[in-house]
Amino acid sequence: MATVCSILLTQGGHGVTMWGAMEASIERLQQNREQPRLLPGARIPPTVLLTARDTECFRDATMILSAIPTQYMRGVWKRLLPHIPKNVPIISVAKGIEMDTLMRPTQIIADVLSGERTADSFETRGLKCDWNLCALSGPNIAAELAKYLPGTAVAATEDQQIAKRVQETFATEWFRVYTNTDKIGVELAGATKNVIALAAGMLDGLAAGNNSKAALVTRGLVEITRLGVAMGAKESTFQGLAGLGDLMTTCVSPEGRNRAVGEQIGKGRKLADVLAKMESVAEGVPTTKAVVELSRKYNVEMPITQAVYEILFNGKDPIHALTDLMTRDPKAEHGHR
Repeated sequence: MATVCSILLTQGGHGVTMWGAMEASIERLQQNREQPRLLPGARIPPTVLLTARDTECFRDATMILSAIPTQYMRGVWKRLLPHIPKNVPIISVAKGIEMDTLMRPTQIIADVLSGERTADSFETRGLKCDWNLCALSGPNIAAELAKYLPGTAVAATEDQQIAKRVQETFATEWFRVYTNTDKIGVELAGATKNVIALAAGMLDGLAAGNNSKAALVTRGLVEITRLGVAMGAKESTFQGLAGLGDLMTTCVSPEGRNRAVGEQIGKGRKLADVLAKMESVAEGVPTTKAVVELSRKYNVEMPITQAVYEILFNGKDPIHALTDLMTRDPKAEHGHR
């Protein structure tokens, strides 16, 4: 996603520096300007400065984009903390929940930058932070955006001046950005949809058909919306681009990492074997653990998420999990938790 954002931003006439934590990876990018295994044919623009030096990361920065996988964010931001300029907006495109703290990506950044914790380790409300944090999320398959195919996203932050600035900065003829004040909902939607995408892939692996996938996406949206509302998000956010839009894309795209992992598990492969052969990170796997914990904390029923958890971490057969979901006690479609 960092590569895609570098293309978007240079198309808009902005100067871009791309920093990476691993010097060897940056050196390879400097030589060929592309990632053939992850984004074949997508070249990083020649004007983008590539560096692994911490001191060069934020030089002359007017906006910072964080494209770090959620489970690695805390360590990276702690490393870069001495070099971060204050009062520069920070935009996160990560989609996940940190397992140890159950924090969303912008909460993790705020936690590191503030150097403080509230009494409840699950929350960061009230943290004092001198940086403006924004979540940029939506139905964004990186490979499609790298080919200049049309895409959309939502810039979510309480500060609408920052949201509008992000909107204007990222906008191109082929990428449209909307604003939203519900940062909780946008980030939760981006994280939880990966869990449902794992389930969608499992159905594909089982050759369960389109009827079952339609039901999965619909009921999956219901349960992730329940959780979001319980945590203070707006229900309408989950009906929009960052919710339903992203969920649909992730569940049907053959290029979606989480759906692909689920498909291999549905075909009978072990999770460890699937992950060992991946070039990139499937955020939905660790996020499943975190979302199950959140469902317990907020007392929200999430049967699909629980089923994915049982398959991934307790070795439950996907066919048995599907049977259990289909034979749950009959209920009305609306009006139940």
